[in-house]
Amino acid sequence: MSTYTEEVGKKLNDLLEKTYDAEKGFKKAAENVENPSLKSYFSDKAQERYNFGHELKSELVSFNQEIDKGGSATGTLHRAWMDVKSLFSSEDEESMLEEAIKGERAAINEYKEVINDTSLPLSTKSILESQKTKIENGLSKIKTLENFS
Repeated sequence: MSTYTEEVGKKLNDLLEKTYDAEKGFKKAAENVENPSLKSYFSDKAQERYNFGHELKSELVSFNQEIDKGGSATGTLHRAWMDVKSLFSSEDEESMLEEAIKGERAAINEYKEVINDTSLPLSTKSILESQKTKIENGLSKIKTLENFS
């Protein structure tokens, strides 16, 4: 059975922080769109990220890793996936979709980076692969929504 190194624990905590940032961004987007399809999509994605966060926390705990409670400088810097201040000042649905697409692409790359860490236990790798696949599927869906906005 593989064990977590300090570096793996840090990478997963960074991913957890970004997951919660994405959840907040999707909630904010859902509150700021009128289009029912977009509102539903953003709400579903917020719930999905909430679920991802709990899966990641459970996995970290099962390997006796500390859970970063947030508020770190790293977490603050990573909120760039959806720059809420500039994005929502215009409440432009097309801009929100474009930012969501950009954020989802960044998330997929971050997942790939962590998954490629060879010291991941099989259970963690499986969770991350599943979450990455859900993000990729959501990215396909958001691209179809973009055509209707």
